[in-house]
Amino acid sequence: MTTFEELKRRGLLAQLTDEKEIEELVNAGKATFYIGFDPTADSLHVGHFMALCLMKRLQMAGNKPIVLIGGGTAMIGDPSGKTDMRKMMTPETIQHNVECFKKQMSRFIDFSDDKALIVNNADWLMNLNYIEVLREVGAHFSVNRMLSHECYKQRMERGLTFLEFNYMIMQSYDFYKLFQEYGCNMQFGGDDQWANMLGGTELIRRKLGKDAYAMTITLLLNSEGKKMGKTEKGAVWLDAEKTSPYDFFQYWRNVADADVIKCLKMLTFVPVEEIEEMEKTMEGAEFNKAKELLAYELTKLVHGTEEADKALASAKGLFGGNGGDENMPTVEIDSAELDDNSIGLLNLVVKAGLAPSVSEARRLVQQGGITVNDVKMADPKATIKLDGETIIRKGKKTFKKVIVK
Repeated sequence: MTTFEELKRRGLLAQLTDEKEIEELVNAGKATFYIGFDPTADSLHVGHFMALCLMKRLQMAGNKPIVLIGGGTAMIGDPSGKTDMRKMMTPETIQHNVECFKKQMSRFIDFSDDKALIVNNADWLMNLNYIEVLREVGAHFSVNRMLSHECYKQRMERGLTFLEFNYMIMQSYDFYKLFQEYGCNMQFGGDDQWANMLGGTELIRRKLGKDAYAMTITLLLNSEGKKMGKTEKGAVWLDAEKTSPYDFFQYWRNVADADVIKCLKMLTFVPVEEIEEMEKTMEGAEFNKAKELLAYELTKLVHGTEEADKALASAKGLFGGNGGDENMPTVEIDSAELDDNSIGLLNLVVKAGLAPSVSEARRLVQQGGITVNDVKMADPKATIKLDGETIIRKGKKTFKKVIVK
């Protein structure tokens, strides 16, 4: 099975400019490709997972990845799929986020011996001459054509600033620059970036008379059509300080039955033939086995084998009724906040991070969704004595260990 065929079987391909040429380059290991990442936070999240996994797959097949950090374009903001203008960031914040990205990406991509590159478009965008850009780049873009793209249509109704209108030109210039400097002949990205990617291939053709290619990868959506990677507490981060390995494991362990096979195909490196065989017999307990495999493989990929083993052991112990709380996320409560080591149930739920507010905690208790030390709580006015370690659970699969310090 060729690399390109595997990408198809895993359901990763969305739109391609020239399928035959892309297939030949990828299979021959001759693609020098880039994917852009805007440093809008100090950690990557599950939304970046597809791109990182694709880069790893293609590098394993001999192709060369270029990670483009959008230190320059982040100063503008991408209007694609947005209803509001992005919050502007300082250069210092952007640089801090760039450094965080580099560390996390090294788990997926081998940067040794020039096998992959990390470049920051601030290196060329920040020093551009405005008149030169207008004459040399802007002249090749049709405003009518730009406005025909859905990403701009949506924003035109609410108001699109001239600042944001330049995003397509800047991203296209990135591709043009990478093509010239590094021989980058291909760009990959999310389906919402298609218009910007086409702008890059067109600029290269007009300015250099050369062919370059673009391909979008399928967005990671659940069976309801919503983007995956969001929880009640926000994004699922790849930084262990923001989302613990245990919580990361539990997120994937709890995906819907309808999504588990898709996630295994798109995100893991489990052989696709093995996943297709699993799919044929998927029912009942088999779903739980598949979810456990998914959670383990992704946790291992992001946090390493040791953390994946810990998370798996904790999950097996908890769900099997054999303890297993050693590696469970822990919440410490200061004894000064307690009255004779006791705390109101609703306050406990909030402090454990299982509800954002007392009113939401009350709703959970009233609906039978909170258990403390294997006892289901029914009275919102209940007081809990915190002796030793206390295990509080929301629903069937979200656990927290509470200790008094």
